[in-house]
Amino acid sequence: MTLNSANVLAYALLLPLKPLPILSRPPSQKSRNSRNRQPCHKLETMSPKQSIFTSESVTSGHPDKVCDRIADSIVDALLEQDPEARSAVEVMATTGQVHLAGEITTSGYVDLQTLVRETINEIGYTSSDIGFDGDSCGVLVSIDRQSPDIAQGVQDSWETREGSAVDAFDQQGAGDQGMMFGYACNETPDLMPAPIWLAHRLAKQLEKVRREKILDYLCPDGKTQVTVRYEDGRPVGLDTIVLSTQHLASVSLKDLREEVKSAVIDPVIAQVPWIEDSDFRTLVNPAGRFILGGPAADTGVTGRKLIVDTYGGMARHGGGAFSGKDASKVDRSAAYAARWVAKNVVAAGLADRAELQVAYAIGSAHPVSIELETFGTEKADKTQILQAVRETFDLRPAAIIDRLSLRRPIYSRTAAYGHFGRSGFTWEDTDMARELRAKLGA
Repeated sequence: MTLNSANVLAYALLLPLKPLPILSRPPSQKSRNSRNRQPCHKLETMSPKQSIFTSESVTSGHPDKVCDRIADSIVDALLEQDPEARSAVEVMATTGQVHLAGEITTSGYVDLQTLVRETINEIGYTSSDIGFDGDSCGVLVSIDRQSPDIAQGVQDSWETREGSAVDAFDQQGAGDQGMMFGYACNETPDLMPAPIWLAHRLAKQLEKVRREKILDYLCPDGKTQVTVRYEDGRPVGLDTIVLSTQHLASVSLKDLREEVKSAVIDPVIAQVPWIEDSDFRTLVNPAGRFILGGPAADTGVTGRKLIVDTYGGMARHGGGAFSGKDASKVDRSAAYAARWVAKNVVAAGLADRAELQVAYAIGSAHPVSIELETFGTEKADKTQILQAVRETFDLRPAAIIDRLSLRRPIYSRTAAYGHFGRSGFTWEDTDMARELRAKLGA
């Protein structure tokens, strides 16, 4: 038989396996490994597992957030006149210009030019001296009606067309396919991850200090970033805070850094009980001066701050943006509902961390999948928790819209500082926690 590579390989596979010889390690490596090895039976002597995690937030004057705010102001203006309005609006803002594009179907009327200018001015861009002026910028509008092919799937669901609809909530289909995630954890009072929770509070304090003219040289654009230290999965302290803020040329970098730390950072950190020391890095405007900001410095687009809008990277994201969309778009409404579910699971004490995934087919009322991840922190059988979720929460789009009252003009307030972890929104209610516990006999 002629031996070739294929024959050799086939023959080799028929031979019995022999243990491989143990190659000796260099003495230095062997001794180092032996010294570091911990006895597996002495668990009580093992040090805590340490890690760090970083999340960022931005102020309402960040160019991407300017666009989100404009888009959601349009949604609110439509809903004030027509609760059944359909909206999918995208916004781009750049030097001296704002561009609107997308689809709107409504029985009402909105003066988009005026609304855009009023929104920009309210954010604080009122002068070309800081790079952008709501009164003088150009506003270009390219808006069409919603596609009739999409509209038919929303208005008459697959269940309706197949004759299997059993109630009114079966009649509305999802406005698109896709998967959405909701998350909650018990790291903070609002059941949000500590890094994004702190980053939002710093960004809100930065905006408050600007609007109240406590530091009258601050301008609208700004960003915050927080790195939190963890031990055994619990936040125990800070590693680094980064804060960058737009400012007038009249202030020195030295004064800005000292005053921002005193007026913005220190008051927020003082309210967090698990931050017991000040042994963390603080970097204020680490790049130096930040005079030109907003859309004049960096083009903004809707939906480009998805991680800021949600959980700061601590949880997964389905990829769909929120701003500019009415609640028939499950990218928005189902993500809100998923947060509502996850928060109630944690509030009920059924898990320390919970992440719900829900997925839809366009035009269909019922989700194609619902899954719950509790990361090993569950206090009951995870299968039973998921079954209780399925029995307690109706995640059909029309049911979500009805239960969370999503046809109201509430969306402008969500455009900055996150859509989650804030009071005043129905998806932040923990009204179903008791029912979940009861279903599990807890």
